[in-house]
Amino acid sequence: MAEMVMKHLVHQKSRDADFFIDSAAAQPDAIGCGIHRGTRQILRYYNIPFTEHYARLAVRADYARYDLIICMDEENMEDMDYLFSGDGERKVHKLLEYCGMTRDVADPWYTGNFQDTYDDVMAGCTALLERLLGE
Repeated sequence: MAEMVMKHLVHQKSRDADFFIDSAAAQPDAIGCGIHRGTRQILRYYNIPFTEHYARLAVRADYARYDLIICMDEENMEDMDYLFSGDGERKVHKLLEYCGMTRDVADPWYTGNFQDTYDDVMAGCTALLERLLGE
């Protein structure tokens, strides 16, 4: 969801050429899975376009490849710390920290509530993009 929301926000600002946005799983259990139907429904509801997407596993080389690595929750942060053997360049952040919050993004896996997740993702992506664009 966050990948598609961020791509949409970047596109609305006509800044597509300035960003490369991708997503990856922190754990192998989701590898090869497509976008969950609940995510598809909420993206359609808000008219946010999405493409076919199949989960891939984050790899050590991602640290050098990306300027920022955004995590949805504390467990993802711990997984990335382990995978990257630390975060010496301070690239790894939780999404909601850009909104001044320390909590995790609401996880629909446990609640089935995709609206709360969307609200968190939209708020975090909007704040992140504003920070990146200096707005």
